[in-house]
Amino acid sequence: MTDTNSGKDKNQNPKPANGFKPPKFNAYWIYGIIAVAFISLEFLNIKNKAIEIDINKFYQEILTPRDANRIVIVNGEEVEVFIKPELLNSEKYMKYSPVKDKPLPKEGPHFTFKINPNSKFEEILEKEQQEIPSDQRLRANSEKRINFMSDILGWILPFVIILAIWMFIFKRMSGGGGGAGANIFNVGKSKAKVFDKDTSVQINFNHVAGLEEAKVELIEIVDFLKNPSKYTELGGKIPKGALLVGPPGTGKTLLAKAIAGEANVPFFSISGSDFVEMFVGVGASRVRDLFRQAKEKSPCIVFIDEIDAVGRARGKNPNFGANDERENTLNQLLTEMDGFAPNTGVIIIAATNRVDILDRALLRAGRFDRQIHVELPDVKERLEIFKVHIKPLKLGNDLDLDFLSKQTPGFSGADIANVCNESALIAARKSKTCVEKQDFLDAIDRIIGGLERKNKIVSFHEKKTIAFHEAGHATVSWLLEHANPLVKVTIIPRGRTLGAAWYLPEERQITTKEQLLDEMAAILGGRAAEEIIFEKVSTGALNDLERVTKQAYAMVAYFGMGQNLGNKSYFDSSGQNEYSFNKPFSEKTAELIDKETSELIESQYKRAKEVLASNKDGLNKLAQQLLEKEVIFSDDLETIFGKRVKSDTGEPEPKLQESEANKEI
Repeated sequence: MTDTNSGKDKNQNPKPANGFKPPKFNAYWIYGIIAVAFISLEFLNIKNKAIEIDINKFYQEILTPRDANRIVIVNGEEVEVFIKPELLNSEKYMKYSPVKDKPLPKEGPHFTFKINPNSKFEEILEKEQQEIPSDQRLRANSEKRINFMSDILGWILPFVIILAIWMFIFKRMSGGGGGAGANIFNVGKSKAKVFDKDTSVQINFNHVAGLEEAKVELIEIVDFLKNPSKYTELGGKIPKGALLVGPPGTGKTLLAKAIAGEANVPFFSISGSDFVEMFVGVGASRVRDLFRQAKEKSPCIVFIDEIDAVGRARGKNPNFGANDERENTLNQLLTEMDGFAPNTGVIIIAATNRVDILDRALLRAGRFDRQIHVELPDVKERLEIFKVHIKPLKLGNDLDLDFLSKQTPGFSGADIANVCNESALIAARKSKTCVEKQDFLDAIDRIIGGLERKNKIVSFHEKKTIAFHEAGHATVSWLLEHANPLVKVTIIPRGRTLGAAWYLPEERQITTKEQLLDEMAAILGGRAAEEIIFEKVSTGALNDLERVTKQAYAMVAYFGMGQNLGNKSYFDSSGQNEYSFNKPFSEKTAELIDKETSELIESQYKRAKEVLASNKDGLNKLAQQLLEKEVIFSDDLETIFGKRVKSDTGEPEPKLQESEANKEI
């Protein structure tokens, strides 16, 4: 089948020998041809166009010398004057010729002028010729003429202008710019981009670092399209759909591009928002057209990015009672994927980071048979991603990729790509010839906290408050066993923050209650230090209080870590209560949650103050060093407080390097 179609395409679109590629047809050509036609009609009569003169000039220079051959009154408003043929070569009339050194055309009319229909032009004409014998006087002939072209334009042109304006507005509303929805006749057509043998994608699975588990399942789908008999001989059927689920920036769209590059079948790419339109029925029409094209080119792959734009669970739209165009589009999509009509040879791959809000009918077996989770990369996968993105960079000799992969926990693939790019920009800003290790560390700080603002005006009192605030965080986190180990503290304004502390969190899948409590105490250490040293607090702990409050409510209401509430969780993982107006618990339970949350926060705040009060000398030393150096590292804390104890073995914590900023003032 492929060979036949290939030969047919070559015959229909032969490649010119000289390499000239004819331009593609554009609908605007038609408008241009019509405009040229009207202009041509106007200029075709340029040779016969009469010269407009004043009526007095006609009486004095043409009528009195008896140069006129005949006169015609057209529709009682215009007079056409024909000059005697033997006078056209005279110098008197040669100067009126539109062509230099050539006489006026013989057929005429040669001159014209306007008259008032009530001016009795014929009577005035007789008076002007009283001295001429009656049989030699010039008589005016009257004619009635109808200008069909002018009448047609007068009727049609306003409608054409209105239609053109309406089409222009319609195009802007339906997406504008080229594409199937750019005019009224194609508004229901699919906007999917097709990648086939003529428009191949140059990305394959070798360009996708990490994500090994996701690639295994997708490679199997590609292999089925290449070698279907390998699976069908055993009675197996290919999954009809695969859903890529994961946080933003983890590589879902990149995986789809790799599939397009690996599979030797047509690949349709479209976004979920391309189905959504302000006109009723357009989304469903585009879904039908997409699957019609896909069936014509089967076997093929259809990729729908951000499918949550149309796949949101039905019945949850706040527009109560309204005709929901999005739901109509979803219904059509469900029917096309696994409806009454067979849909063979078309594989649907979709991507979303909000799988919890998708309709259950969309996720059932037979539609999206597989859910492939694309999670944030671990330390090994981050190493592989770094290897991909540093290829175009000129690197220094001091770079250690293992070190960088350990310093970027929680970074997605897009974040790592941004780190590599920012490091090159920072090195170029410093006029370096290569990108060094410090440039990567500065890039990580730049992405997390923002650009340094060393010139920001901060008073000494504010600077002292910030120093003790950050020293409080650093002290509590260093002395508590389960808190994240600190790497760096700075009081240099960065972005919208006045100070920040960098931590190296453990890469763990579950978290214990003790770890959460220690983290809460470390977060509240800044506010506690302000109260101990200055006996008053500031607004600098806004971000700290927000994080602690959310964490405390999650511990009590979600994780079942409260004392009075017990082992209960009110977390809705299915998203069913997204538009619900009532809480899943009573008012009495809400009071218990609020009370227990407040007690939890206050107990950890009291604990942070106790830790700081017992180590007040170390807190003062750390704050003074911050005021002097503006930046301190884990070595300084180790000098003041001694080695940190590991949370799992009780052994001293190994020396750490710069890493992620988990706290900002």
